[in-house]
Order: sequence, then structure tokens, then C-alpha cells
Amino acid sequence: MSSIKKHILNPNKWIKLHADYLYNYTISRINNQDLSKDIVQDTFFAALKAKDNFQGKASERTWLISILKRKIIDHYRKINSAKGKTEVKMNFYSDGDREGEWIEECVPNSWKTEVEKNIENTELSEAIEKCIDDLPEKYAMVFRMKTIQQFETEEICKELEITSSNLWVIIHRARTQLRKCLEENWFKN
Repeated sequence: MSSIKKHILNPNKWIKLHADYLYNYTISRINNQDLSKDIVQDTFFAALKAKDNFQGKASERTWLISILKRKIIDHYRKINSAKGKTEVKMNFYSDGDREGEWIEECVPNSWKTEVEKNIENTELSEAIEKCIDDLPEKYAMVFRMKTIQQFETEEICKELEITSSNLWVIIHRARTQLRKCLEENWFKN
């Protein structure tokens, strides 16, 4: 019979043993020192709350990293749920000297009625967000990470422990379902 080593938790040593590693992992994904520290702290609090659920199948660090990954993903979900607040670059001029990209919030106002446009944009944003929320959880997560947050394929695959071909299948299926959802809920109105 093979005996499988059962790992145990030692919360009193988490900061000494894992804080630097978790912080470096977070800062490479968030690129904000204070926010990274907060997310690591939230990870430790969440781990303390969930310590009774630890089964000992993974090492302490692996378990903490899995909690940390969820905290990072939650952070990006929170950012993206603030509709219209994300920084989006878009082309405004395409001629000669004025060619360039603008940050969405800095684009000059058009001469069309802003009220109509704002209502339409808000309704479309809500329809898109609803359609994304209706996707299976993994599809929504992969779609947001790749399309909205623009994570690299390798990074998403590593984070979610999937192959690149699996990622592209998920992206394709998510886009297909989003198109169908938008056709049913937005374009037919």
C-alpha cells in the first residue's frame, strides 16, 4: 500500500514562509504595490476562514496560491463590472496629422445627441454583460480574461490549468453563445 503524504496547515508561519512569494505572484499580475498587498492579506484572511476545508491533498503554498488566484480573478471581475469605466483605446481620426488613438473617456463629443447615444450604449452594455453572465462560468472567465483583460494565452492556460487548444475552443463557443444571446436580446428589439 502506498501512503500518501497528507499536508497540514501552519497559519502561524504563513507570513514568514509564503508572504513574499504570494506578493511577487500578485504584483506580476496586478502591477500595483498597495493593491497587491491588500490582495495577499485578503488571501490570508480567506485561508484562515477556509482552513477547516483544507484536505491536505496539496501543499500549503499550492492551496494558498489557488485562493490567491481566485482573489486576483475577483479583482478583475470587479473592475470589469464597472461598465464603461474601463480604459479603452479607440481610433477617432484616420486622416493625416490627426491620426491616433484616444482613451475612450477623452474622445471629443460627437454632434449627435448624446442622450440617445448614452441610452443605447447603456442598454447594449447591459445586454452584453447579461449575455456574458449567462455563459457557463468557465466560458465567461476565459472570455473576460482573453478578450476584455487581454491576458496572454499562455498565462490564461497556466492560471486555469487548460491547454491552448482547449482555450480556443472555449473562446469560440463563448463567442458563438454571445452572438446568439445578443441576436435574441438586443438586435431583435
